[in-house]
Amino acid sequence: MSRERQLRSELLLLRYRAGEESALQEFVALWERPLFYYIRRLADCEEDAWDMLQEVWLRVIRNIGTLRNPAALTAWLYTIARHTASNHLRDTVRTRELHDAEADLSSTKDATEPSLPPFAAEELHQGLGQLSLLHREVLTLHFLEGFSLAEIAVIVDAPVGTVKSRLYNAKKALRKILETEVNHE
Repeated sequence: MSRERQLRSELLLLRYRAGEESALQEFVALWERPLFYYIRRLADCEEDAWDMLQEVWLRVIRNIGTLRNPAALTAWLYTIARHTASNHLRDTVRTRELHDAEADLSSTKDATEPSLPPFAAEELHQGLGQLSLLHREVLTLHFLEGFSLAEIAVIVDAPVGTVKSRLYNAKKALRKILETEVNHE
């Protein structure tokens, strides 16, 4: 995430709180694409992602007055997006399977940090789609959205060590998926 986007967001928040309604429209325009991209990585289909995004904006508008520290705005947005997606997916069989998959992966940890060889963007996105929700989420937040481990920990409401473990296992799983696909071609 760029510092410029963060500062612009804080300014728009202050303008909106001062009663300037157009600032909210600018704010939504600034964040709609990054939030949709994040939510789309969590959702099973694009239609669900759009529905979730609408719900995110409703929650943001309802609760924007509760945000005390404008510097925390970005993490607050992504936390709302994550909670919305989690609520949407909570009762599905897929979510239960994802938690089981994470437990299995975290028990088989190597000493070396997995690295990802260069792949085409399309291959990466297809590989991400095959990962568990928790792994897709942490990879999306870290590599595609540029959040630090500490920021991700706030967004996903988990200790930094857990985030670090998820990131490690997510890279390992993605690498395995991508290498398997390359070997089958």
